[in-house]
Amino acid sequence: MIDKTDLTYEKAVLIGVVTQQQSEDKLNEYLDELEFLTYTAGGEVLKRFTQKMEKPNPKTFIGTGKIEDVRAFIQANDVKTAIFDDELSPAQQKNIEKILDCKILDRTNLILDIFAQRAQTSNSRTQVELAQYQYLLPRLAGMWTHLERQRGGIGMRGPGETEIETDRRIVRDKISLLKKKLETIDKQMGVQRGNRGSMVRVALVGYTNVGKSTLMNVISKSEVFAENKLFATLDTTVRKVVIRNLPFLLTDTVGFIRKLPTQLVESFKSTLDEVREADLLLHVVDISHPNFEDHIESVNQTLADIKSNNKPTIMVFNKIDAFVEEKN
Repeated sequence: MIDKTDLTYEKAVLIGVVTQQQSEDKLNEYLDELEFLTYTAGGEVLKRFTQKMEKPNPKTFIGTGKIEDVRAFIQANDVKTAIFDDELSPAQQKNIEKILDCKILDRTNLILDIFAQRAQTSNSRTQVELAQYQYLLPRLAGMWTHLERQRGGIGMRGPGETEIETDRRIVRDKISLLKKKLETIDKQMGVQRGNRGSMVRVALVGYTNVGKSTLMNVISKSEVFAENKLFATLDTTVRKVVIRNLPFLLTDTVGFIRKLPTQLVESFKSTLDEVREADLLLHVVDISHPNFEDHIESVNQTLADIKSNNKPTIMVFNKIDAFVEEKN
């Protein structure tokens, strides 16, 4: 649990909608995950706001009455951040920011922020930076108006279209540069994979926080960073393991998650190549999680997206000591 007296946590509220495609139970499950993501990023969730709608409001995501409720709570409790469970369009983000007058994040932005905190190597930092710039590009105009309001005063009376276009060009150039850098990294990692010879390759895959890194440490007798937070491991780790005179290479990979930002799937190509080139997948499942079946489905979907769903797979049920059988 989060220590409510810890002033280092940033106060936040969560916002989600119940729609024809998303039941109340499913939304609550997503919001539980979003709260864990918020905690992992350094936030404390004070309240959740939900609303039943046919579909999200194209202007403000939730209805006008509900957003007023959110605004009143934010002002009364000095909340710094409002986090939405689905990806907001640039227009929605701009409109909501004007009404709530606080930092507005969506699930994608939050996951990108956690990845930025967790990235350790040059490779993963480059991958995260590329994903962040791709997310940022269509939102530049909205960010300008936010900065304009914040700064105000002499010399800050509105940046105008020229500055926004300049920024867009700078971001596009940066994206192009990062893509070239990643191409070089991909080639280097491809050479490294080729140099490993014909040894059998086994990749650990699974939902985030299922215990892949802990399992990696046990099997390989190594010290891979493991923590009870989402996305504790971003950088691919490869270890040579020998079990009963059978040597093989074991790879720990980044955890998957539902609604994984498309920008991250694209930028983490070299990491996911370790999965694509594996001879065997160990699909690790947190059997103690109440929604483990959904997690399995989500991982299988991601594997299908990267064309690795037909590989030989062994499912490993982890955290079995914490499993509590449901009573009918």
